[in-house]
Amino acid sequence: MLTKRIIACLDVDAGRVVKGVQFSDLRDAGDPAELALAHGRAGADEVVLLDISATYENRSTLLDVVRRTAGQLFIPFTVGGGIRSLDDAAAVFDAGADKVTVNSAALADPALIGRIAHRYGSQAVIVAIDALRVGNGNEMHFGVKTTGGRHPTGRDVVEWAREAEQCGAGEILLTSIDRDGMRDGFDCELTRAVVGAVNVPVIASGGAGAAEHFVDVFRDGRADAALAASIFHLGITPIGDLKQELQNAGIPMRWPC
Repeated sequence: MLTKRIIACLDVDAGRVVKGVQFSDLRDAGDPAELALAHGRAGADEVVLLDISATYENRSTLLDVVRRTAGQLFIPFTVGGGIRSLDDAAAVFDAGADKVTVNSAALADPALIGRIAHRYGSQAVIVAIDALRVGNGNEMHFGVKTTGGRHPTGRDVVEWAREAEQCGAGEILLTSIDRDGMRDGFDCELTRAVVGAVNVPVIASGGAGAAEHFVDVFRDGRADAALAASIFHLGITPIGDLKQELQNAGIPMRWPC
C-alpha cells in the first residue's frame, strides 16, 4: 500500500510566513527558513512555500526567500506564487525548488503546464486549485477562484482538475476556501470528487485542526497527501505525533519521522 504524505505549508507575504482564515485576516507566523527547518526536522515529508501576494501584486516570486528556505531542507520543496512563464519556473528551480505550483497563470494559459512539464517532467508541476462551494441544495457545486481566492472564474473544480492533468500536471493541490484556517476538518466531499476524476495524486488542503481530520481525509476523502499550516507552526499537533496517530489508525506513513 502506498504511504500517505504529510506536507507543511508556508504561506509567505512580504517575506514572512502568515496565516489567516479563508484567505484573509493574515497574521505573522515566523521566518520561512526557520519554520522549514523545524518542520523538516519534525518529520514533514515535504514543504510547500506559497508566495500568496505575488499574483495579486503582479510580481515574481521572492527568490531570495526561496533560496534561504531551500538551503534548510533535505526533503522535497515546492514553491508557488507569481509563476507566469517557463522563465519564472526556471528561476524558482534554479533557486532550489524541486517542484513548482501554478494556479492563476495556468487557468489563463493551460499550455503553461505542458511547457513546464516538458522541460522538468510532470512530477515537478503541481496545479493548485482554490475551490469554493457555490449555489445551494441540488444546485451546489465546487467553483474555482484565482488571485489568492479573490476572483471567481466560472470554472468547475472537477472539470478543471481533469484538464490540468491532461495538460501535464503531475499533482493537484486542492484547497477548500470554505475550510481554510477554520480547523474543523478537510472538505472530504470536495477531495473525494477530485480524486475520483483524475489519475494523479491529490493533495488536500484547508481545514486541518486535529489528527482525526487527517484520518478522515485519507480514508473518506481518499487523498494521497494532506497539507496543513497553522497547526504545525503553532505546535498544536506535532508532525511526529500526528504520524504516529495515523499509523495507529492504519494509515500508512513514511518513516522515520
